[in-house]
Amino acid sequence: MKTSEKVERFEQALKQQMGRYGLELSSDVLERLSSYYELLMAWNDRLHLVAPCSPEEFARRHILESLILVPHLPHEAKVVDVGSGAGLPILPCLIARPDLTATLIESSQRKAIFLREALNQTATADLATIIARPFEEIPAPAVDFVTCRALDRFAQKLSGLVGWAPVNSSLLLFGGEGLIDQLQQTGVRFTKLLIPDSEKRFLLCIVKPV
Repeated sequence: MKTSEKVERFEQALKQQMGRYGLELSSDVLERLSSYYELLMAWNDRLHLVAPCSPEEFARRHILESLILVPHLPHEAKVVDVGSGAGLPILPCLIARPDLTATLIESSQRKAIFLREALNQTATADLATIIARPFEEIPAPAVDFVTCRALDRFAQKLSGLVGWAPVNSSLLLFGGEGLIDQLQQTGVRFTKLLIPDSEKRFLLCIVKPV
């Protein structure tokens, strides 16, 4: 399949499915999300940013799923995204919400290079800072929210991530039943929201007490 055909199918899937996720995306946002998708596909064979999937699955599983964060982020929220990798979930959020600012933490130098290119390609570079180190090696930025979708060894690092997050911040984490079990073992209080079109994947919200 030609790249242009993939991009067209991707954008059409966004238009058809966004209502199921409570979203209304403008033509400008759709265009920049399509540009991001095209760039990611060009880099994916080298960096293995995401598992191979159809344009429709990428639109639903990666973009629309990431954008369920948007209602949880107030105007001008400051976010740190840990384990940014392919830019998910934070980059689609920056495209859809230019009032946000974010710090992207990614330990892989090669993936950090991709992230810089993706931010430039989607006109979101002014909204973000990239730190190419593991989160454990740096102090947490002064932010309102911590997001994380696909951190390596997520379950093992969960307790450390919660401890690392700034006091009085909210953690918005994507995970399944295994991550829920880990959270229950740590004793932190959290809420869970079932992701649309999913039976076992959740958005988990932890409010870190003062």
